Amino acid sequence: MSEERRRRVRLGVIGLGVMGSRTLDCALGHPDYVVPLAADLGAGAVERTRASHPDLTFTTPAELVASGELDAVYIATPPASHARLAVDALRSGKAVFCEKPLAVSPADGRLMLDAATATGLANAVNFPLADTPATLHVERALAAGEAGEVRGVDIRLTFPLWPRPFQATAVWVGERAEGGFVREVFSHFAYLTDRLAGPLRPVRTGLRFPGDPAASESDAHGLLYAGEVPVHVTGRAGVAGPETYEWVLWGTRRSYLLRDWRDLFVSDGGAWTPVDPGGLPERGEGSRLTSFARAVRGEPFGDLADFAAALRVQEAVEAFHGTDGGGVNA
Repeated sequence: MSEERRRRVRLGVIGLGVMGSRTLDCALGHPDYVVPLAADLGAGAVERTRASHPDLTFTTPAELVASGELDAVYIATPPASHARLAVDALRSGKAVFCEKPLAVSPADGRLMLDAATATGLANAVNFPLADTPATLHVERALAAGEAGEVRGVDIRLTFPLWPRPFQATAVWVGERAEGGFVREVFSHFAYLTDRLAGPLRPVRTGLRFPGDPAASESDAHGLLYAGEVPVHVTGRAGVAGPETYEWVLWGTRRSYLLRDWRDLFVSDGGAWTPVDPGGLPERGEGSRLTSFARAVRGEPFGDLADFAAALRVQEAVEAFHGTDGGGVNA
C-alpha cells in the first residue's frame, strides 16, 4: 500500500455533546486518525473538552470547515445546522461523516446529497445499527431465504421520559423544531428497515403533540412501505412503562425480533428464541470510524450509510412532521 493510502486521516470534530465527545475520544485513540481541530459554539462544551484534552486545538465551526489542515469533518451538531456545515466542508474538499438525522428540512438533505454527488467525496451518516452483529445476521438470513416471504415490519417505541436522562443537557432534543423521538430514535429503525426490507415510502403518518407549543411529539403512528412490505410504527413518550425499542420482521418461515438495540430473537412459529450471531464481532464507534477512513482513502468500506440512504430515511421521518418538517397534529 502506498504512503498516501497508509497515512492517517486528519479529522476535525464539530459538536462536543454526547455523540461528538464520544467520537472525539474514539478518534483520538484510533490508528487511522489524527484530530488537529475541534469546535463547538458552547463555551462550556469547549472548556469541558479542553480539560480532558489539553493538547487539542479549538476553533469555530466555520474556521474548522475552511481549514486546510483537514481531510474530513465529523458533524455532531443539532440537525438544522448539518446542511450548511456539510456542504461547505464538501465544497472545500473535505469528506463528511455526519450524525443522524441527515437534516431537518428535506430540501437541506437533498442539498447535502447533491454536494456529495458533485464532489465525489466520501460521505456517511452514523447509524450504529449499520454494522451490529444482529443487523448482519438478519441480512445474511434474508439473503439465504431463511425468513421465507417477508410479510411485514413492526416498530414499537416507548419512553417514560423524553428527552432521556442522558440527553438532558441537549435542550433541542425535546423541542419540536429539531428534536423528538421520531427524529432521534425512529430514524435508526427506519434505516434498518430501508436496508433490510426495501426503500421506504410513507403512506399515512401522524404525530400528536402535548400542550406546550415548543415541545416535541408525545405520540407517533405510521404506515409505510419498504418496497412491497408494509411497515407499522407506533411510538409514545411520557407514558407509564419501561423504555422500549422493538423492531420485528415477520416472515412466513422465520420472523426476527430486535429488542433494545442488540438483543436478537427468532421464531419459526413458536416462542421467541435468543439468537447468538456466532462469528460476528461486536462493533462500535471504532469500527465505523475504520470504515469511514477506508471511504476517505477510496477503499471498500463496508456497511456505512451514505447520504443517499440517509436522505431516504430523513424523508420517511419528516413525513411524520409534514414534508416541510414543520409538524402536524394527528
